[in-house]
Amino acid sequence: MTFDRDVLRRVRRFEQSALAGVYDRYSTDLFRYAVRLLGDSDLAEECVAETFSRFLRALHDGAGPQQHLRAYLYRVAHNWITDHYRRQPPPTLPLEDFEELADSNDTAQAVARRLESEQLRAAVVLLTPDQRQVVVLKFLEDWRNEEIAHAMGRSVGSVKSLQHRALAALERILIREEAG
Repeated sequence: MTFDRDVLRRVRRFEQSALAGVYDRYSTDLFRYAVRLLGDSDLAEECVAETFSRFLRALHDGAGPQQHLRAYLYRVAHNWITDHYRRQPPPTLPLEDFEELADSNDTAQAVARRLESEQLRAAVVLLTPDQRQVVVLKFLEDWRNEEIAHAMGRSVGSVKSLQHRALAALERILIREEAG
């Protein structure tokens, strides 16, 4: 938190080194997050660029984060992604993190893992944008519930509830696919 306050103070004065430091610190993670939700590296680059552009505009207008800089940037990125999905439906997500690599030469096991991974990807696409965000931040980005709450502008209890509903929805979707 001290880092955020110190950096935000310098960023509000538009110090180039502070602005570059924020970009260097967060752009790669934001890009990875955007790719996971958008499934397209070009769109993810556009999302990151727009996220930082909106951040700078907010600072210029005297707004922006007072604390929790990372959460603020992820919220801006998530809003951009949600707006993008409103214009067109979400694609199949490249969530390689869900996929286990085959450690053995057992082709049947490798094929089974691949099928499970693809089913999970397809199921994640069917979640609501907020549920997708919680699943990605919690299980792929390894964020704590408190961090997710700040990023989403929700309480920790609300995040836990959303996570519970997302996992239940994933389970229902996957069970329905197995039965069908």
